[in-house]
Amino acid sequence: MQIYIQMKAAGKRRPVLNDVPYELPDEVKTLRDFLTALVELEVKRYEQKGTDVQVIPFLTKEDVEEQAAAGKVGFGRIYSEQKADPAKAVENALQCYEDGLVRVFRGDRELAGLDTPVCLEEGDRFTLIRLTFLAGRLW
Repeated sequence: MQIYIQMKAAGKRRPVLNDVPYELPDEVKTLRDFLTALVELEVKRYEQKGTDVQVIPFLTKEDVEEQAAAGKVGFGRIYSEQKADPAKAVENALQCYEDGLVRVFRGDRELAGLDTPVCLEEGDRFTLIRLTFLAGRLW
């Protein structure tokens, strides 16, 4: 089943949120299943990113400008030899959701609770928002 996750895009040429397609298994029944499947797909994507090797890496002028606008210019390669642990990644994502650091929206409706039923339909659009704490001082 193909769904879309809205992700923040960097750069001036693209809109603020881009729809990124994901193929999720049909076994997804709850928000917990949804987050677990999504994290497992991202761990696989991370692992594959580390194995893609170009003989001669290069960046076009447009790539450099776009990445510079985002704040980091690189080849998209992972240089760490450490592999991601899918079980720990899922545990961390679920804990972040339970702690209120991540919010999940289906369309414009927030999904509350890990055991909330999620009936996926082809072309659904989800938005995941990671909340961050702002720190500062008052003088």
